[in-house]
Amino acid sequence: MSQKKYTDEFKDMIIELHQSGKPPCDTIREYGISSAAYYNWVNSKKTVKLGEDKFTAKDVKELKREISRLKEENEILKKAMTLFATR
Repeated sequence: MSQKKYTDEFKDMIIELHQSGKPPCDTIREYGISSAAYYNWVNSKKTVKLGEDKFTAKDVKELKREISRLKEENEILKKAMTLFATR
């Protein structure tokens, strides 16, 4: 079974239909998309407002990845400092 490729414009149209209040079951049936694809697209465009900033799920994922990388770098630097301090 092959996966269908959908354009960004098509995904945006589906999201707009969701935001306008059209029931998911109607959209899924009318456009022949899977419910998993529908909810993935809709959830990917949800934003979280923190202060004056808005973040999408993709932004949060990237920020978590960056935090993880920085923590790892910090640990490396801490170990290097202890090596230089003992000399």
